[in-house]
Amino acid sequence: MQVINLVEPFNKSILPTGDIVLALGFFDGVHRGHQAVIRRAKAEARKRNVKLAVMTLNMHPSIPFKGVKPQDVKYLTILEQKNRLFEALGADIVYVVSLNDLLVKMGPQEFVDKYMAGLNAQAIVAGSDYTYGKQDIANMQILAEYAKNRFEVIEVKYLNDKDQKISSTRIRKALLNGDIEFANELLGYHYQNNGKVVHGEQRGRELGFPTINVAVDPREMLPAEGIYAVRVAIVGKNVLGMASIGRNETFGEGREVTIEINLLDFSQMVYNENVVVDWYKRLRGQVKYNGAAGLIAQLKKDEENTRNYFKKAREI
Repeated sequence: MQVINLVEPFNKSILPTGDIVLALGFFDGVHRGHQAVIRRAKAEARKRNVKLAVMTLNMHPSIPFKGVKPQDVKYLTILEQKNRLFEALGADIVYVVSLNDLLVKMGPQEFVDKYMAGLNAQAIVAGSDYTYGKQDIANMQILAEYAKNRFEVIEVKYLNDKDQKISSTRIRKALLNGDIEFANELLGYHYQNNGKVVHGEQRGRELGFPTINVAVDPREMLPAEGIYAVRVAIVGKNVLGMASIGRNETFGEGREVTIEINLLDFSQMVYNENVVVDWYKRLRGQVKYNGAAGLIAQLKKDEENTRNYFKKAREI
């Protein structure tokens, strides 16, 4: 898969030759609704015997259009992860469009001319709520007027789950509530975080439950505090574990949120290794214990619950 960064003004010489079908959206989370758009575009590309291209943005649109500070935006999927998901869905090309001042000020007709027709799109595929500038003058319902018969416009109706639209907003709400299973249902895969193993306080080892401390990319959204059944991709292996997102308040107040994972049946030294954490189920919320004894007893129950969860999951 070819990834091409488009920074306005871009030189057309960087564009691949040949026609494409172009799927449009920000695609944060690449959830089931987004997947429906990309799969519809893939089917159209096959029918036309051309490549599938997906266009996304280098930042959340709320940053340039609403003045939200970049550090205040948490993503369901950072760009690297989105690209992996795009590739799995069959994308041949990914266009990453930079939301610089020139692009933000661009009118809808110029955007369509340059970023749709100008990319040799035979067809444009997007969800019903896709916009390409100001919503009232640049939405899917009037895209055909700007297209001027140069490409076909294919609008994909949004998917529902429990009588509501599948959206990144609903997924964020589910994560904030610790409802990881519902978030996964809307995503169509297990929610992930990317990080690196860093040194911690060695507290877990002292308690008989050695953990890896994971520093997650600060751009990524975390599930709510609690104890979770997880799977961790690390040093080429997929290892089951129980993860804690919390502040370790049993050992003091005012501590920072950390992610600590007890990897089951795994004892390899993995400091500084990159990891991907798949979140499966929230087992319980965080509890402050009076001392180590109570915490150790609970950790034993958590391990049993984690093993039982994955055993049942394999049996289904």
